Amino acid sequence: MQVTNQTGDQHEVPTEVGKGNQYLLPFILITSLFFLWGMAHGLDGILIPHLKKACQLNNSQSTLIDTAIFFAYFVMAIPAGMIIKKIGYKNSIITGLLVFAAGAFLFVPAANSRTYELFLFALFIIGCGLTILETSANPYAAILGPAESSSFRLNLAASFNGLAAMLGPVLGGIFILSGINYTPEEMAAMSDATKTAYLLEEASAVKLPYIILGSILVLVAVIFYFMHLPSMKSKQTENEIKPGFFSVLRFSHLSWAVVAQFFYVGAQVCVTSFFVRIAQKEAGLDEKTAAYYLGIYGFLFMAGRFSGTFFLKFVKDYVLLSIYCVANILLCLVAIYGSGIVVIYALGGIGFFMSIMFPTIFSLGLVGLKSNTETGSSWLVMSIVGGAILPYAMGTLIDMKHDDIQAGYIIPLVCFVIILYFGVFGHKVKNSIS
Repeated sequence: MQVTNQTGDQHEVPTEVGKGNQYLLPFILITSLFFLWGMAHGLDGILIPHLKKACQLNNSQSTLIDTAIFFAYFVMAIPAGMIIKKIGYKNSIITGLLVFAAGAFLFVPAANSRTYELFLFALFIIGCGLTILETSANPYAAILGPAESSSFRLNLAASFNGLAAMLGPVLGGIFILSGINYTPEEMAAMSDATKTAYLLEEASAVKLPYIILGSILVLVAVIFYFMHLPSMKSKQTENEIKPGFFSVLRFSHLSWAVVAQFFYVGAQVCVTSFFVRIAQKEAGLDEKTAAYYLGIYGFLFMAGRFSGTFFLKFVKDYVLLSIYCVANILLCLVAIYGSGIVVIYALGGIGFFMSIMFPTIFSLGLVGLKSNTETGSSWLVMSIVGGAILPYAMGTLIDMKHDDIQAGYIIPLVCFVIILYFGVFGHKVKNSIS
């Protein structure tokens, strides 16, 4: 069975689509993956301030946590696309889950030795697993049904990613953050033995949460192994041009989607990475309360995903994307120039309006790619490397501004301006790549 949208894009849909609820279980299973990698990213906002304290880091060093994860997306995106073509979506998903689990279990020796480099290696392995999962699951959800509703399906699945974005910080605040913070003067006054014991105890707090996470990932991999998933293959239509890996970027809307996704992921990670720090510094909140507010931010992100999925039934995806970009540009200005708790409210609003951006950019970038969907997906996943580069730039800027965290939010502001251009102009599909 084939489905053709208004642009003439065709892809194969498994025969199970016409058989009612037989199509539901595969979508539920794929949606669970969105939740799991959302949990991994939801914990990053806790890990950055926590390991900054446990490993005694400055701002730019602490953002290497983001760099380790998101650089893996850049490194693994092409191999992930090759893996999908070689072994299919189901086996690729199982591979991604097991690699993800291996990285989670590496947190145990990293915490035991309080070795920041080993933490970074573990996070890089997690990032490799996430890359395989996202390269598999995003296009699978997009083509798991009629082409004209691909944005709706992706946003619905991604809504559970938003649920994890809410739960991750809350659980991390409960099980990882101790709420104990010493000033530099108090740390200097400690004996070496007392200081070492304190820092090791802080580092060890991550072990149990990541052991549990790794175990769940292995269990889900076993479930996928025994479950049937429909085979999804894009169909090359007559006279269709099939460019190579780099020449596929001659689809201008895909090129702009890659750029927009780079800056979107960079903006999202920038906002969450420094959320706890700015809540402590500008709003005067303690560590655990700041983590609670990060959980509220995650709730707003989730609410934005669900409400955005509803709005997409009535509003064109690129129009909604553009409206949300304008809202976030204004909220970034509040975050930069506001004061007190108002800054935290602005960041919560940014979370709400960021919610639909990733899946919407992703689906807009894949429109009309036909048998090049896997290659386009690899490029869109590679662009996630923005989450490795822009937070480090933001941390460096904050250090240069003598720990002025608010000044760093100029970087997300610029990101949303670029995404706005994609929503207004860059998303437009050209039928020819010649």
